[in-house]
Amino acid sequence: MDGYRLGCLARENGHRLHVHDTLGSTNTEALERSRAGEAGPLWIVAHRQEAGRGRRGNAWASLPGNLTASLLWPVDDVDPGDVPTLGFVAGIALMSAFRAAGIDGVALKWPNDVLASGAKLAGLLLEAETSPGGRRSVVMGFGVNVAAAPKGLPYAATCLRQMQHDTRAEDLLVHLTDGIVDAARLWRRGRGFPDVRARWLDQAAGIGAPVTVRIGDARVHGIFETIDEAGRLVVRSDDGTRRTVTAGEVHLGTAATAA
Repeated sequence: MDGYRLGCLARENGHRLHVHDTLGSTNTEALERSRAGEAGPLWIVAHRQEAGRGRRGNAWASLPGNLTASLLWPVDDVDPGDVPTLGFVAGIALMSAFRAAGIDGVALKWPNDVLASGAKLAGLLLEAETSPGGRRSVVMGFGVNVAAAPKGLPYAATCLRQMQHDTRAEDLLVHLTDGIVDAARLWRRGRGFPDVRARWLDQAAGIGAPVTVRIGDARVHGIFETIDEAGRLVVRSDDGTRRTVTAGEVHLGTAATAA
């Protein structure tokens, strides 16, 4: 079947889908719909995204044939401290989608990327919204390089086509929408994050290897030991001390020594 569509599990669990030819940003569209009273769960997909953004305000290039999708998700009944862990839910859901599509050789990079042979294949963006009436929502944004990888980036990027996979963005969305349902069941509105964390760690890149995190002008060097119970990166220094990192620009492996 041609065109974007939801998976069976997603439809059974009340998810809806809006598809657009062109948008500035699927995340922005989802946030605007939340402000207008939309509760979700609602998927926003664009064939072309002209003003996409990534984490920390970075631009996200969306090329023809790639997957650009956002999910508006209600979180009124979730403890505000647990909401950020939805980023890990999104990560394991995307990994599930890759597996369902027969794609291997990929790994999660803390906090919000998917790598293939060290090159960026996909990125995630989590944004929260509180309406004037107090209703709380989260938008989970997904950008996957399916048909093409952007050029001129300060890091290596790849796409499924370069990896010799012929999966289409439309097919990947079916698996992703069902994968979110399964991952959300595991998460249990935040109470199940220990199970999500364990699954995320099983699929993570760089554990036990050198890592450097840039935090403004500062750098944290050490070994990527784990993520803690709040999803923070745990770095072990040469003297055995441990530091937890909430946010920063992460370099793994050989890139860590050059950062």
